[in-house]
Amino acid sequence: MCGIAGFIGAAHDSAAWQETIRAMLAAIGHRGPDGLGTMLDDRAALGTARLSIIDIASGTQPMSDPSGRYWLAYNGEIYNYLELRAELEAAGRVFLTRSDTEVVLQAWLHWGPDCLPRFNGGFAFAIYDRASGRLVLARDRYGKRPLFYLRRGGEFYFASEMKSFFAVPGFAFEQDADQLASILACWTPLPDQSGFKGIDSLPMGEWMSVENGTITRHRYEALSFDSAESVASEAEALELIRERLQASVALRLRSDVEVGVYLSGGVDSAITALLAQRESRHRLSTFSVAFEDAAFDESPQQREMADFLGSRHQALTISHGDIASALPDAVFHAEVPAFRCAFVPMFLLSRLTRDAGIKVILSGEGADEAFLGYDLFKEVLLRRAWNDLGEDVRRDRLGRLYPHLTHYGPQEIAALTGLYQQFAEERMPGLFSHEMRFQNGRFATRLLREAGDPFAAISRLVAEAPGYAGMSDIHKAQWLEYKTLLAGYLLSTQGERMSLAHGVENRCPFLDPAVVAAASATNLRFDDGFEEKRLLRRAFADELPESIVTKRKFPYRAPDSAAFASARPDYLEALLSEAELAKLPFIDAKFARRLTDKVLNRPADEIGTKEDQCFVFLLSIALLHRFFVQREGAGLTRVTPPPMRTVDLRGKPLAA
Repeated sequence: MCGIAGFIGAAHDSAAWQETIRAMLAAIGHRGPDGLGTMLDDRAALGTARLSIIDIASGTQPMSDPSGRYWLAYNGEIYNYLELRAELEAAGRVFLTRSDTEVVLQAWLHWGPDCLPRFNGGFAFAIYDRASGRLVLARDRYGKRPLFYLRRGGEFYFASEMKSFFAVPGFAFEQDADQLASILACWTPLPDQSGFKGIDSLPMGEWMSVENGTITRHRYEALSFDSAESVASEAEALELIRERLQASVALRLRSDVEVGVYLSGGVDSAITALLAQRESRHRLSTFSVAFEDAAFDESPQQREMADFLGSRHQALTISHGDIASALPDAVFHAEVPAFRCAFVPMFLLSRLTRDAGIKVILSGEGADEAFLGYDLFKEVLLRRAWNDLGEDVRRDRLGRLYPHLTHYGPQEIAALTGLYQQFAEERMPGLFSHEMRFQNGRFATRLLREAGDPFAAISRLVAEAPGYAGMSDIHKAQWLEYKTLLAGYLLSTQGERMSLAHGVENRCPFLDPAVVAAASATNLRFDDGFEEKRLLRRAFADELPESIVTKRKFPYRAPDSAAFASARPDYLEALLSEAELAKLPFIDAKFARRLTDKVLNRPADEIGTKEDQCFVFLLSIALLHRFFVQREGAGLTRVTPPPMRTVDLRGKPLAA
């Protein structure tokens, strides 16, 4: 895991290029505090802030092939790099290091873009061809690693984080009101969105080339849940799940440094930790977030699992004040608006993890999307069957959907029945599964003076997605979860961006393509889908404590507006005063003030979920405006940059 940055065709004085690429890297130095490296010639510059995980001694970057023609700046890990290396060596390729970085470079030179589907891991990289002047960027299939780019005329800049663009001469950040409307309504940026004008995100599963000022994008992976696996019985399904997950964890333990595990208290991270301990020759290190507020706390289950494993366990207990004080730092690293505060404790947990000497962590992220763990999937099944069900069945299934939400209690069943009746038919083409969520998201768009059609972008996304129209309702729901909340929030805002703020790499065994394929082959084969992750739980029922296996899903959450109502951080008034809100031209200041007054001054039980989310959106948008538009984040560094290795090839033509 690292941070990368670079540019090609920059119009400003080439004498200043070295300073530009240095400044771009320094802004993301926290992602790779083990070393900075740059390469520049007469047309382009590449840079890497390296977090040393594999081949610590010789895996330095940017890395070139022996001819010096091709240069790679690479962020991430390819977990199956040893298998790919063996294939490449059999084909005559010669390696000079033990790194997965060199495997990526050689694989591209040998197979071209056909190498991308072979990669099992999370990655974003840039490969520059000095002879042709062609720059290639690529990103992994699930969007684990970020990659943003900025075009200005013939200039092209890219970086792992947008804060690198502070170094681009003459560039000014401006929040994009249309994208903000989409983000507020869908709870997360869509795959190509950044929230800022002029900055795009390379979507997951795509690669692009930049040559002679022309940009072309290519999709190499179309998300699909059709599976060629043959599973004849439930026993075969359970064995397949166990085998695939064990293999996935084994691959993700490949590292020259110690690998730890995050324990949430739920079954996904428990399975991950169990399999990691089984593969490890050493006592496992585990880490957890606990909360002073008991409504969010799972520390008894975390402790039970740590005791069961015998792991070296550390838990960080979070208070309302911790969330309020750390929010600005966390938003600065997230770089996009957030609808809840759960990412802030993860920011603090990654700091604890790094302080404990751990640079790589495994987590259970991706299990709910692959194995239908979210109640949303049950909701889709219920709504689609609604008109064919009797009143008693409807009431029973409604009561089982969201037991952790008070507004889904027995006394609310009558109102819920009316609500679900309204959503029993598709209203938004292609978006049936998420229509209820999106209607909740529409409330937050009231923050904007003009929201337009906040669902226009996601409607285009599904309309243009190959194979989407022919998917089942459940597969469409999975597709939307992978493309929106998983990639745009869980893997990024709450995941990668918080861990890399402190130089910690996160790896997700449930996002191995073979695991996703196994889940797709077994989901709904042997049950009706109303018991979340039934087969996954049964696969490990004999190997985990019963209380962990049978525990109902307890979504990881953190206090939202209540944290600010009780802690009252000094920056609140400075951000949300009438004068400050007036500086946000796209915000409806009157609505924002009414919302703020209510969530900060009314009892917590009078604040609804939609208002909670709306308030966190408002705070994060205001902070992003301060940090990026007003440039108060420019020059902010969290680490002292290490010495920089520079390969300066300006004025040195490539040898024939």
